[in-house]
Amino acid sequence: MTVTIKIRENGPFVVDGEFTLVDHNGNEVPIVKRALCRCGGSTMKPFCDSTHSKIGFQGASKAVEESDSGPSSPS
Repeated sequence: MTVTIKIRENGPFVVDGEFTLVDHNGNEVPIVKRALCRCGGSTMKPFCDSTHSKIGFQGASKAVEESDSGPSSPS
């Protein structure tokens, strides 16, 4: 079976399909939600608790766009 991980814009990773989540010791982690935290602010890591919307998280592509459009450095 195929697993698809969707990246929500400025939000979590959402996993579609059957999967197993394993910690650093190889122990299976019970699946509480299919949305995995990407912002680092969730109180229920590794799962998303919607903190991203409260802290104004911006995904990497948005951060790169803003960095690229900033003032250019002198040569």
